[in-house]
Amino acid sequence: MTDIIILNRNLRLLDNAALYYGSLRSNFIVIYLYDVDYWKANGKSSRQLKFSNDCLEELDEDLKKLNSKINVFNGSFYDLGKWIETNYNYFSIHINHCTDVNYFREGFDNFKENFKNKITVYDDFGLQLNNFDRDTWSKNWNHIMNSDLLDVPKPSNNKDKLNLIRFSDFKNEISCEFSGLNNIQEGGTSKAKELLETFLDQRCKGYRIKMSSPSQSEESCSRLSPHFTYGSISIRQVYQQLNKMLPELNNKKDLYSFKKRLYWHCHFVQKLHTEPELEFYSMHRMCDDLRPEYDDEIIEKWIEGETGFPFLDACMKFLNENGWINFRMRAMIMSFASYNLWQPWQKTSPRLAELFTDYEPGIHISQVQMQSGVTGINLPRIYSISKQSMDQDPDAEWTKNLLPQLNSFDPKLIHNAELNDSYIPQIVDLKSSAKFARDQIWGIRKSIEFKNEARKVYLKHGSRRKRYTKTS
Repeated sequence: MTDIIILNRNLRLLDNAALYYGSLRSNFIVIYLYDVDYWKANGKSSRQLKFSNDCLEELDEDLKKLNSKINVFNGSFYDLGKWIETNYNYFSIHINHCTDVNYFREGFDNFKENFKNKITVYDDFGLQLNNFDRDTWSKNWNHIMNSDLLDVPKPSNNKDKLNLIRFSDFKNEISCEFSGLNNIQEGGTSKAKELLETFLDQRCKGYRIKMSSPSQSEESCSRLSPHFTYGSISIRQVYQQLNKMLPELNNKKDLYSFKKRLYWHCHFVQKLHTEPELEFYSMHRMCDDLRPEYDDEIIEKWIEGETGFPFLDACMKFLNENGWINFRMRAMIMSFASYNLWQPWQKTSPRLAELFTDYEPGIHISQVQMQSGVTGINLPRIYSISKQSMDQDPDAEWTKNLLPQLNSFDPKLIHNAELNDSYIPQIVDLKSSAKFARDQIWGIRKSIEFKNEARKVYLKHGSRRKRYTKTS
């Protein structure tokens, strides 16, 4: 009996259920499924692929110490299924669950159905994969996070000759896709551990305040988000190390704030798992009629940071260059696209996701809908670009660094985007567009039909966390 361990986005050695349980008979092979069409799917991009490759490279070296290695299968889940059936008679498949975009989900679901008697799918991210119940979700999450970590896999005695690509060869073949991506974060478990150590020890100081600033957050945030997305470290590892060290650490209020965000991470991923249609439809379905038209030219100017509003444009330039920006700026960026530009989130969401190295569909799609006013359970919030500019970059130094053509301008003129012909023309009037958006959003929220549907949305997706604050 050969144990076939399939990797998707849990790219680590420790606390990896598929690797651990698949290794117990010490006769296993490890396969990474590379599907080029997956990396062209909704929101996927080469910067995410580069990060995952970093994680795979380190995992491959770790597996070699266990007499194993990563074998790369080039194709879809369907193709992989045919390959397994052709090459093996007696086998067991081990794979971790992954909440992902529709392209992945459809292939994964068909793969599971085809091998339903020969496959074990392991839980991930503290989700309720079956028997979902929001009323017990928080309690269940706490139980999972406090459970023992899984050990490293057992060494493999497998001697199968596989006609698959070695990871080192795959890495060389695909490296040409990563030109111009030198500034995005590096992946791998060692990088994740280093970030966690420096964050807990010192970088977290002032985290609660600094996380709102695009300049300060770059250093003061944990920067673990892409590592959570690709699983180079598990959330449970981070949660338990934080709890273990917390009594002896400084900056406790900042660390408690970070701890809450570990919970919210899983909370949002659960939404997409519970209702996969959220990738395409608003959480509150009545909101899908709000923005019936889109403008590709306007969306492109927004993505490229050519809107005529310096602080927003600086954020987009920074994001394009680095593959990351802090949460508040993400919210402002999306708010501008949905409210001021009045573009449908289904068009802007994947374009924005492509820029994020840490693109986690469950979180991104939920947040996009929140900032677009289409959940029905979150109050609409239209961010003021001028206020964010003044609050987060009072001297406009960060903005000027990204837009050096504005170096000679007074910060107040930059905050208010009062630059006349010296900068890009503004693509929209902020005041009139915000008023239009408010009128449209609140116009539909007043009806009984809307409120009744919103109640159903809350029962399915709303957090019940306060009931379990004593155990979290």
